[in-house]
Amino acid sequence: MKIRKHKKLIHEGNYIAEIEVEYIYSDTEWSPYLSLQDAFKLDDVREALRQGDIETAATLARIYTLTPVAV
Repeated sequence: MKIRKHKKLIHEGNYIAEIEVEYIYSDTEWSPYLSLQDAFKLDDVREALRQGDIETAATLARIYTLTPVAV
């Protein structure tokens, strides 16, 4: 079994969250997969962004604001 760090991006509203997770590689058909803890972390960040709770989301991930570009 191998573990490799990866950054996941979640887009919600005007925000992007960059979350570091670990992919677990094994000899099973489900490989690669996330640990249960990392999956819950992704869900927690997504829910915090939906509710507008940027402080909570920022404790678990890096948060970026999207700004529209006028052409």
